[in-house]
Amino acid sequence: MGSVQRKLYDDAAAEVREMLLHKNSKKRSDNISKPAMYFLKGLTKLRQICDSPNILKDGNLEGEVSSKIEVLMEQITSKSAQHKILVFSQFVSMLDLIKKELEAHNIPFAYLTGQTKNRAETVNLFQGNDTVRVFLISLKAGGIGLNLTEADYVYLVDPWWNPAVENQAIDRCYRIGQKKNVVAVKLICPSTVEEKIMLLQEKKFRLGSELIRTDEEILKSLTQEELLEMLG
Repeated sequence: MGSVQRKLYDDAAAEVREMLLHKNSKKRSDNISKPAMYFLKGLTKLRQICDSPNILKDGNLEGEVSSKIEVLMEQITSKSAQHKILVFSQFVSMLDLIKKELEAHNIPFAYLTGQTKNRAETVNLFQGNDTVRVFLISLKAGGIGLNLTEADYVYLVDPWWNPAVENQAIDRCYRIGQKKNVVAVKLICPSTVEEKIMLLQEKKFRLGSELIRTDEEILKSLTQEELLEMLG
């Protein structure tokens, strides 16, 4: 991340860490079941900063470049001529920022979120139109029920708690009729909660072997020590 993005992240992480220690200072506990929703909100903000400070409600930083968008655009511009690409994000606001970059580079794309009414038409645009090389999809809208075999590159802009959710998104390419190898890429900001989430996936969730659980259920299963470790 750039210096402004990193400072915003470090400040937000310190705030969440301080609240975590304060909440547990009077009564020691092995888990955080009671304040789980507060920490979910705080950790969600950290993940948003990793994507781009400009997706925060109070984060309108003109000229501040998202390192993820820079890397993603490099990948898209170098690969879209030969490959069709899916881009997943949990945050629609992040997809909107990527959308602006694609428009600025005159790269045709399809766009699907929970607000999209003509899902079938949007899917057919990507599947059947050779000039449409990129498909922006919100994780919730595109996790199930889509057959996207024209794509052979998948980018997960923001990693999620349970890898089973990520695997569902990637599986959109692995439908009947897929004839190409599929490459799936996660965009991870180093030394952030994103990196720690991946380590926790390997440690606690066995790379997607567990059933999908809600965010709050997963947070409740973490100890205070594990949460502090996530915050760095």
